Amino acid sequence: MRIGLLTEGGYPYVSGDAKLWCDRLVRGLGQHEFDIYALSRSRRQEDEGWVQLPPQVSLVRTAPLWTAEDDGAVHGRRAHGRRARRRYAECIGELATAVCAGPGSVDDPGASGASGASGASRASRASRDFGGAGVAGGAGDSFGLEADRFATALYGLAELARDEGGLAVALRSEAAVRAWERACRAPGALRAARTARVPDLLSVAAHVERTLRPLSLDWYADDGLGAVDLCHAAAGGSAALPGLLARHFASVPLLVTEYGVPLRAHYLASAATEEAPAVRALLAAFHGRLATEVYRRAALITPGNIHARRWQERCGADRAKLRTVYPGMEASRFAEVGESAEGTGRADPDTLVWVGRVEPSKDLVSLLHSFAEIRKEEPKTRLRIFGAPADGPDGALYLAHCKALAAHLFPDEAEGAHAVGDNPVSFEEIGGPEAPGLAEAYASGALVVLSSVVEGFPISLVEAMFCGRATVSTDVGAVIEVIGGTGLVVPPRNPRALAEACVALLRDPGRRARLGAAARARALELFTVEQNVEAFHGIYLEIVSHSPIRRVVVDATGEPLPFGVPAEAHVPGRWTEARLVAAGRSRWASGAPARATLPLTAGEGA
Repeated sequence: MRIGLLTEGGYPYVSGDAKLWCDRLVRGLGQHEFDIYALSRSRRQEDEGWVQLPPQVSLVRTAPLWTAEDDGAVHGRRAHGRRARRRYAECIGELATAVCAGPGSVDDPGASGASGASGASRASRASRDFGGAGVAGGAGDSFGLEADRFATALYGLAELARDEGGLAVALRSEAAVRAWERACRAPGALRAARTARVPDLLSVAAHVERTLRPLSLDWYADDGLGAVDLCHAAAGGSAALPGLLARHFASVPLLVTEYGVPLRAHYLASAATEEAPAVRALLAAFHGRLATEVYRRAALITPGNIHARRWQERCGADRAKLRTVYPGMEASRFAEVGESAEGTGRADPDTLVWVGRVEPSKDLVSLLHSFAEIRKEEPKTRLRIFGAPADGPDGALYLAHCKALAAHLFPDEAEGAHAVGDNPVSFEEIGGPEAPGLAEAYASGALVVLSSVVEGFPISLVEAMFCGRATVSTDVGAVIEVIGGTGLVVPPRNPRALAEACVALLRDPGRRARLGAAARARALELFTVEQNVEAFHGIYLEIVSHSPIRRVVVDATGEPLPFGVPAEAHVPGRWTEARLVAAGRSRWASGAPARATLPLTAGEGA
């Protein structure tokens, strides 16, 4: 079958999200043909190029989400007639009314009036679970009038973009800002939105325009997504918008995979900004409505873990559509360590190992305070921290803060460089001529620790399990689901509990060995590339068998091709209802122009 793989900020680019997962999926399903439709996030990402693509990728089309207003919004500007202007105003007004009408997301936008630390705390609590005070309201009205109004406005804008062009200009226009203002002042509007000023509304309009740029693309005709058998969105949000439009215009079924929920990511990001409460409330409601529409229209949804699944259900996803598919990871790179007892003797029984990206969400501060407690009980214990700082100045600043804290907590042992042997705490990078590799890093200690306060799917934990290591982790994200009883789990931000769990395992090598063996067996059963690819192969067949697209297949001369449609597609019933794709559909002006449309020959890539 022909699959339209939809990505945002990832595959086929060298850098970005879900790059490895998408590449392994495409390479593992060589029996299918893949067309890739990719949205890029920055010029740097585009300049870095693509990964080497396998022969089953026959087409790549890209478009930017990062262009400045003058680059993206002005492109395709045209003078609209009175009727088109009225239709645009009606659709934008409907969209704004649906967003402002009430809770369209997991967190209650009406409670967004708080700012600063309280807002960040609320978003963090909402990201961890659904039992805290930060989760209120929910999406109880997600399938009601406002959800339908949002959908009507969304597809109305898409049809206008196809027929008239200039959607980006319309979404940022003065008329659009006035529509947002009317919606915010209407009875029953979100409490925080009622305080919105003109600068706030301009910010909201700009954000909505960037998010909805896929509506303006020329991807949906018969030579694009209209020709695929199935759209597979590698994320929700903007990445899934082309799939929604392919379904709307050509009845192509949509599969949505989310290993990290975009709505959750938006909450965490907005909590760290200095945007006005009205802006945060409106954007939270907008992204909540968009998530609900994606889940409503998808044929199936594949969360990467139960933590993501709970978010999706809270946003209105039908449980009957959900299939949990764990991300696939390459187990072979850890085989030597995992298959040998205690890493062929390389493991230091008194060493704790932490692996990951150094950033505040990993809470290395609590880990260092916990390690100080561990040293009181087990003075010979060492802590090796493997990882690079997160991108940007904040990552480097946090790493420097952690190093300074380590020197403060262990002043009598901090002379010299932070290297193994000079200090009980070492900060090291992975890879390079002299640095250890990833498997060697896990093999260097008897116990692997995860101290995060926010976590989606804990990749480093699975890697430790492949290596047969016992683990102590904080109870965040999908940690308990991944561990499944093969490691110890403690509350986040609790250094004493973390220390007690580590000391218990350091003093019991037999228990460590049993937990490590059980962890490796669990990882090999659930988290390998092979199980992931096989799961999606079955899901593709399931969706297409229930949503076949009936097309008139023609030969090179344009004549109908006999037996071009399999006989089994004619079995009577609603699930085989004929869906002919309209021919001759014209392309339309793009507010965010497609940057590349490249048919590929075998072996082509970056």
